[in-house]
Amino acid sequence: MDEVYDVVVLGTGLTECILSGLLSVEGKKVLHMDRNDYYGGDSASLNLTQLYRKFRPDQPPPTELGRDRDYAVDLIPKFIIASGELTKILVHTDVTRYLEFKQIAGSFVYRDGKISKVPSTEIEAVKSPLMGLFEKRRAKKFFEFLQGWKDDDPATHQGIDLDRDSMKTVYEKFGLEPGTQDFIGHAMALYLDDDYITKPARPTYDRIILYTSSMARYGKSPYIYPLYGLGELPQSFARLSAIYGGTYMLDKPVHEIVTDQSGKFVGVRSGDEIVKAKQVIGDPSYFGSGKEAEGGKLRVVEDGRVIRAICILKHPIPGTEDSDSVQIIIPQNQVNRRNGMYHLPCSCITLLTLL
Repeated sequence: MDEVYDVVVLGTGLTECILSGLLSVEGKKVLHMDRNDYYGGDSASLNLTQLYRKFRPDQPPPTELGRDRDYAVDLIPKFIIASGELTKILVHTDVTRYLEFKQIAGSFVYRDGKISKVPSTEIEAVKSPLMGLFEKRRAKKFFEFLQGWKDDDPATHQGIDLDRDSMKTVYEKFGLEPGTQDFIGHAMALYLDDDYITKPARPTYDRIILYTSSMARYGKSPYIYPLYGLGELPQSFARLSAIYGGTYMLDKPVHEIVTDQSGKFVGVRSGDEIVKAKQVIGDPSYFGSGKEAEGGKLRVVEDGRVIRAICILKHPIPGTEDSDSVQIIIPQNQVNRRNGMYHLPCSCITLLTLL
């Protein structure tokens, strides 16, 4: 701990591990510390004992739940969209050599009290109960318009300017019903609320094209997922960092971010030891998370919260074709909420995120 580093990284969440890996590849001398005895921070995948130790420290796991090694429960459940930026980063950095992936079986949406599959093929689209016959024709024209759009060819624009016209204008042009708008906005564009409807249509167009290109990449659904949980992602970037000389310290408490009289970062204190570095990077919990620092300054400002729940089930969710891994989207308008809800059942452990 008496060495001087280029960068000290605090926390082993996905963002921190990606940065640690990339900085090490660039030749920086990196020290990576985490107060926990496992990788991942808030992005970790915990076994049964770790899960109970974190949320119910006075209660041992029930024996009927089985063995520790049968569980990898994500603290922040997410799927990876197949053609998204994270997939490109994984391929570019070659950390895929440390990972195995599975394809998510399907994406479902809750509407009018029922769970229906988001169509992934033409046959499924024809049979889908999400739209009536005439609405399917209107939706078909809408998607053909999006797929045929070319910025440099006004003939494909049909009088629409994606950078100026709102998404509401686009929906109205094709006569799409509110239920179809819910489906497109929340199940395909993956918006958390309906604020996007009054904003320029370009970002929504980009999101829908990303969804459809991801769907076309593997079939069944646009999502992939690390076989042993999302905690594998930060660990893979940690391996990348270690290969290029990065140093890791788990179960190492951080007691103070040391600064000089001008407030400039100097180092990090753990117990009686101080490690010096030119730069510090870390997750917000290491910098006060909204608490006042000396001098009355805030290092971190909290502007929102996410509610999550973990439910351990002994059966697949009804209405999902007995799939072992799915995404279930509940648009806000279906449950009279400000934001939508996303359920991510993986091998009968349901991870529920309320946004």
